[in-house]
Amino acid sequence: MDCVFCKIASGEIPSKKAYEDEKICAFYDLDPQAPVHILIIPKEHISSIKEITPENSGIVAHIFEVAVKLAKENHLDNGFRIVNNCGEDGGQTVQHLHIHLLGGRSMKWPPG
Repeated sequence: MDCVFCKIASGEIPSKKAYEDEKICAFYDLDPQAPVHILIIPKEHISSIKEITPENSGIVAHIFEVAVKLAKENHLDNGFRIVNNCGEDGGQTVQHLHIHLLGGRSMKWPPG
């Protein structure tokens, strides 16, 4: 499989890591859209949120737990945004489940 996020998780492609454990990896986005922009991914290849099942759904809870920890560590006390793009129409460009943790500035809706 030629998945860039799998290669980042395995260390084959270097990244600036924000967090790592046996299940997930979090790293700083190379094209940040906010002062804090961290991607959080499962180490297991799951193509998108559409592939979440009762057997693997615990990874989503763990990702959100770590997102809150990273938000606290990055002093995002006034709030932050968590984004998951799913599928082509949803803007997903890497076919590996990931969330974006964005903060450090005021977020608007629609996104911008």
